Amino acid sequence: MPRDRSIRSILIIGSGPIVIGQACEFDYAGSQAARSLREEGIEVILINSNPATIMTDPVTADHVYLKPLTKGSIKEILQKHNIDAVLPTMGGQTALNLAIDCDKAGIWDQFGVKIIGVDIAAIDTTEDREKFRLKMIEIGVNVCKGDTATSFLKGKEIAQEIGFPLVIRPSYTLGGSGGGFVHTAEEFDKALNHGLQTSPIHEVLVEQSILGWKEYELELLRDNLGNIIIICSIENFDPMGVHTGDSITVAPAMTLPDTVYQEMRNLAKRMMNAIGMFAGGCNVQFSVNPQTDEIIGIEINPRVSRSSALASKATGYPIAKIAAKLAIGYNLHELDNAITGTTSAFFEPALDYVIVKIPRWNFDKFEGSDRKLGLQMKSVGEVMGIGRNFQEALQKACQSLEIKRNGLGADGKELTKQAEILYSLEHPSWDRLFHIYDAFKLGIPFKTIQNLTKIDKWFLTQIEELILLENEIEKFKIDTIPADLLRTAKEKGYADRQLGHLMDCWESEVFNKRKELGINRVYKLVDTCAAEFEAKTPYYYSAFDTENESIVSDKKKIIVLGSGPNRIGQGIEFDYSCVHGILAAKECGYETIMINCNPETVSTDFDVADKLYFEPVFWEHIYEIILLEKPEGVIVQLGGQTALKLAEKLEKNGIKILGTSYDALDLAEDRGSFSSLLKDNDIPYPQFGVAEDAETAIELSKDIGFPLLVRPSYVLGGQSMKIVINEQELESHIIDILKKIPGNKVLLDHFLDGAIEAEADAICDGEDVYIIGIMQHIEPAGIHSGDSYAVLPPYNLGDLIVKQIETYTKKIALALRTVGLINIQFAIKDDKVYIIEANPRASRTVPFICKAYQEPYVNYAVKVMLGEKKVKDFKFNPVKSGYAIKEPVFSFNKFPNVNKELGPEMKSTGEAIYFIDDLMDDYFMKIYSERNLYLSR
Repeated sequence: MPRDRSIRSILIIGSGPIVIGQACEFDYAGSQAARSLREEGIEVILINSNPATIMTDPVTADHVYLKPLTKGSIKEILQKHNIDAVLPTMGGQTALNLAIDCDKAGIWDQFGVKIIGVDIAAIDTTEDREKFRLKMIEIGVNVCKGDTATSFLKGKEIAQEIGFPLVIRPSYTLGGSGGGFVHTAEEFDKALNHGLQTSPIHEVLVEQSILGWKEYELELLRDNLGNIIIICSIENFDPMGVHTGDSITVAPAMTLPDTVYQEMRNLAKRMMNAIGMFAGGCNVQFSVNPQTDEIIGIEINPRVSRSSALASKATGYPIAKIAAKLAIGYNLHELDNAITGTTSAFFEPALDYVIVKIPRWNFDKFEGSDRKLGLQMKSVGEVMGIGRNFQEALQKACQSLEIKRNGLGADGKELTKQAEILYSLEHPSWDRLFHIYDAFKLGIPFKTIQNLTKIDKWFLTQIEELILLENEIEKFKIDTIPADLLRTAKEKGYADRQLGHLMDCWESEVFNKRKELGINRVYKLVDTCAAEFEAKTPYYYSAFDTENESIVSDKKKIIVLGSGPNRIGQGIEFDYSCVHGILAAKECGYETIMINCNPETVSTDFDVADKLYFEPVFWEHIYEIILLEKPEGVIVQLGGQTALKLAEKLEKNGIKILGTSYDALDLAEDRGSFSSLLKDNDIPYPQFGVAEDAETAIELSKDIGFPLLVRPSYVLGGQSMKIVINEQELESHIIDILKKIPGNKVLLDHFLDGAIEAEADAICDGEDVYIIGIMQHIEPAGIHSGDSYAVLPPYNLGDLIVKQIETYTKKIALALRTVGLINIQFAIKDDKVYIIEANPRASRTVPFICKAYQEPYVNYAVKVMLGEKKVKDFKFNPVKSGYAIKEPVFSFNKFPNVNKELGPEMKSTGEAIYFIDDLMDDYFMKIYSERNLYLSR
């Protein structure tokens, strides 16, 4: 059946602020769904409280409401717009829960709104653990032995009946919140209480443990005729026991016998049909007994999920886009040219490459946290590597993580203490993958590694093969290595840096040698159908092969470097800037090229840039794309610290940096030079010093005076930043920094205790400066700006202070020869404004100001960076009414035993925006009093 013409306007519910367990994969899904619906001429109304995302930008929907995700907000929107349907499947658990609440309150019926893409009964069946269990038994799908408990006593009874070990799974939670394995009766009481409290309906499933079994996921789409296709199979490298969001995953499934896979497909279809006959997407998770191949159904999610984003990027099949069209009545065979540009949507993707996803964690931000991985998700982001084989994809994913590793190993950072390695193998944490490599390197027997990790032998053999290859490479020097051995190493994903380490030579020598031998990187098309049909999707990955499928045009072009994996301090706000950078460059007539490795984001959607290279934001990969494409220049200002750190290499290799020059970027980071610039311009700054060891720091502290703000240079999100009050604390912290970041210069600033903090963002073209916004923090200086509530415009800074901020912002932007965006942070004490730091790049606050003032400032800034416009060419017309409050959001619930006290190191995972008309607003008064009460304790 064709599109349902009665649906003319649709409400999409977003997922709210980024939290661990529900991140920017839903921003990607919601953005793609909105674009898909607008292609059909449907009016799209969007509600979300997250200001950092593309999803809440005017380019995404016809009407965007930056409001709290509550029933009250939904009613307010429904009273303003004649909405025909609501699509709640693109906003994660938050959107589903809100849709259910509105349904129970009769809101959808009251306004004649129908739910599309799912039905309430399906949500209820899948979220209620007992209903799910009974439904699976009814349709003949094996489930773990277990029962649900709504009380402590009932839980104890179930445990006695089944016996240990057990799993506790709370109902209606996301990211495995409140769940866990229980091995003994002593652990059970505490775990049961925690699970019951975590569940919003005070219900948990207590079931048998299948720890160590293999885990798989299937991504499904179903249309209105009941046609079901499997978009992607995903295999967890880690066995059952580690939350799938914390697991390394591989697509397609590598170790699944075809007979078991076919049975799994049939079960998945049966499960989807059993929960309801809606048209849309579905994620199904299974566990397989490695000894008997018995399949157990774990759970089913009747919505796009974290894995849907991964599957979309893994296959090039845009699940959210097609799911949105199915929700409005289309069937799969009716969607022509929807995927490859030449075929209908009614086919199952075929992959002639391998995908590896590795999560990214931020345990360093949560001092004292339990780093063991389990049923409760703890990662803050993820990366994806694409290769012709598993080993290449694995190495690329490791290169993408930005944890100072050049690949899986071969970088001199191996762990050599056998006892530590054995413990890590048995107790999975974020670095177990590297310790498996170390175990093989150390000669620990294969059988021991397999027994401790329960990881499939095929995966372990792949890693063991790398060690054997390295042993062979180490027998040679760069001038004697055989060409076939060097080619094999590159085909298995080894970076030139790794090979340089193995042969004791420079990275550049390896690069030159392989060029001399004709061992060249080429680019392959992600075409979703393994070249069975012609495809026109401009989405590429590199390989060491013969044919290059990336055709280089003679158009003028620019490259935008993405921000890599999401982490605390560098989140989705930089992806927002990257996407707007691409759109602005397109408007100026440039061919746009995106390089990024984050599968959760809009910037890596195949139809955002003219060309997408899904590659690590890692020098070797970037350099070879630049050599191939020969762009006019590269934009580094939009991708956070990830892109900025590559500026020096770009400069040294004669590659043009568009916008602010490398010298100016470096000057802002070099505290000595920057302070000299401030002094020359008569701008106040706290007394400071720079040290490279603890002894120097202690000597400097005698002149500067305590308290001191101590931090490494060239970091983002306040990494390792701390306020110290005596020599003992100073020495300890300096040693800690240099252990984490050897050779780093450490900055010491006199800390202005009790100062007010503010920040300004501006656009500069080297001649004129336009300040886009000044924000005042509610918390005093000492709390990281990302963790502070902030108010736009300032709520109690006098005209004298604001004038100083404006004057200093303009002076600094011009003195740094800024071309594009700049963010400056200030501390105000005794009516005097001091400069804390300046960042001549896109900042965390830019998207917030764009949304609050309803102006596309990144678009303007990029046109300035490209030299297409001057500041005076824009007619700035910000919508200034009342105040916008930035509210930080934390994920401390994932780390119950950590210190939740805020300080100079950022800990928030996301943010929300809240608008008020005046400062007497109840929300503002509550926040202001709460924060000051908290800080006075």
